Amino acid sequence: MIYFPHLSELGSAVLPLLLVVGATLLLSLFVRPTNNLHRTLIFAVSIVLALRYVWWRATETLAPLGLTWDMAASWSLFVIEMMALVGSLSSFVLMSRVKLRSVEADEHAGWWGKDEPRVGILIATYNEELDILERSIVGAKSLRHANKEVIVLDDSRRDWLRDYCLSQNVRYMRRPDNKGAKAGNINHALDRLAEDPVPPDFVAVLDADFVPHRGFISRSLALFHDTAVGLVQTPQHFFNADPIQHNLGISRSYPDEQRFFFDYMQPSRDAWDIAFCCGTSSIVRWSALREIGGLSTESVTEDFLLTLVLQEHGWRTVYLAEPLTEGLAPEGLKEYVTQRARWCLGLMQIARSSLGPLGRNNLRLRDRWSVIDSVLFWTTSFSFRIASVIYPLLYWYFNIIVVNARLEDVLVYFGCYIAWTMLTMRVLAPGMIVPILQDVGQLIGAFPITRAAFTGLLRPKGHPFSVTAKGGDRTKVVIQWQMMAPFAVLLGLTVLGLFLGILSDRFAFNDAGDGKWVIIFWTIYNVFVLAVTCLACVELPRRERHVADQPERAIFVTEEGDIRRQWIASLALDVVRLRGRIYPVGTRGRLRIKEVGDVEAYVIAQTADGTRLHLLPDEKQREALFLRFYADGDEPGIGRARSSLLIKDIARRLSAGS
Repeated sequence: MIYFPHLSELGSAVLPLLLVVGATLLLSLFVRPTNNLHRTLIFAVSIVLALRYVWWRATETLAPLGLTWDMAASWSLFVIEMMALVGSLSSFVLMSRVKLRSVEADEHAGWWGKDEPRVGILIATYNEELDILERSIVGAKSLRHANKEVIVLDDSRRDWLRDYCLSQNVRYMRRPDNKGAKAGNINHALDRLAEDPVPPDFVAVLDADFVPHRGFISRSLALFHDTAVGLVQTPQHFFNADPIQHNLGISRSYPDEQRFFFDYMQPSRDAWDIAFCCGTSSIVRWSALREIGGLSTESVTEDFLLTLVLQEHGWRTVYLAEPLTEGLAPEGLKEYVTQRARWCLGLMQIARSSLGPLGRNNLRLRDRWSVIDSVLFWTTSFSFRIASVIYPLLYWYFNIIVVNARLEDVLVYFGCYIAWTMLTMRVLAPGMIVPILQDVGQLIGAFPITRAAFTGLLRPKGHPFSVTAKGGDRTKVVIQWQMMAPFAVLLGLTVLGLFLGILSDRFAFNDAGDGKWVIIFWTIYNVFVLAVTCLACVELPRRERHVADQPERAIFVTEEGDIRRQWIASLALDVVRLRGRIYPVGTRGRLRIKEVGDVEAYVIAQTADGTRLHLLPDEKQREALFLRFYADGDEPGIGRARSSLLIKDIARRLSAGS
């Protein structure tokens, strides 16, 4: 640390931290997030500060070698932290580039001329109910691309779904078994399509709970002007809040957990030519699929593996960062964590497969790096999050010093590194990184995901495919006690240890020196993280909700002949809230909604500024509402955190729970 003669040691430590903060604040004035030179320089500084921090941690903060508990705790935490930091350094290199392809899609729109390519739209389904499936089917039928065929792949062999597909004039397929899970289902469909007189030129894949926007096919096909492109992936955004957003009451002010990956990581991966397939919302060239023999069933994440197989055969995967589909995020915490644990397990299976980074294959060095980067994320990020809430307890209860550091050094080395990283990310990925909430998002699934990571590495075969349940009854408050239990125990131990250390001389260990300040701050931060994690385990009731971005007029005509223009405050498939005249409960009539028509309705409740109506749409009106809600091209969800609104939402949630 550099000392300044006219400043105290603490002042000398704060000064470089202030310089870093000032420098990052100035960056927003001249840095362009799409300029790769600017990004490279920013992340080069991040890497230098990270390595500087590593040197300090390794040379000044570790317990001396010896058979002591201090040494065991100090060095084990250091190893876990350094592995996580290696993952961060890999991410810094990845994010030093970015590639956005919207201009390319504009320039090559309609490259096929008058003869549109034939596209088969595969909707794979296993156990989804009709209210989920009909959104996807209606949306697929409404795509602007004319030369298409919608095909529903039913792996549960349901007669009612076969009949519904017949009524919708879409093709229905089933197979005699479920071998190979989703990949096997799609492969069966590919074999049947190959028998058609005219097979498709391209195949689009949609999960049963995803609805395409009208331009999904035409925009994605534009990138196939390059004959080397085998697959185009588009983002996966969601029209409902994920469990963390919903349970914390921040769905209107904080983005969903996957937004950072699809809006920022995938475009950066694409710049390195290592974007990968994520399953739904993708389109694959038919000839490429037939060349590789369909989807591999070697992993439960067949989508990532598809990219590697395509690359090994010379086919590229590219990414179009435009919201062209929207889907249903897992609504329950169990389903949310199960889905991510499956992704983790599948990635570990890929790492151990013939297409892993150490396998004998024809993959490029960067493709191997792509897999290694993903392995580092799943194996280190979540295990480090667990360690972060456990290791401070060793000090409070056993006087084991895990980080022996002076406060001034922490500010100079760790403070400068973390301040630069966090504040520059506000420039390059604004509103994506929010302390505490980001930690909660990782911690809530850390135990099962870490278990899946190491299980997959050590025993990659013999794991069944776990389907993510969607829909179901979400009308009641449900406390996930089993998920909450470890966090509640850790929260109790953390709070108790902190109070004992403050109030009792017996627990007020002073031999940690200035390092005790580090432990105190670390512990207080963990209290907030663990408390919010416990709160997120309380699942709140849900209801379908669609609120127009702009006020919209509607006309309500009662059976008595009263005609009034009203404002639509919120609109769902079966309920609408109107602002305007207040009608008596039970009043019946018709509500004229733009692009839907005159919908039969009756008043079910009065509000302070209007009425709430129950809608009774016919089949065509119901389909029109689906298209209004999901297929008209508006970007769903929240793209970035909104600070002032986020604070209000959290305060409202805390007051509601008190």
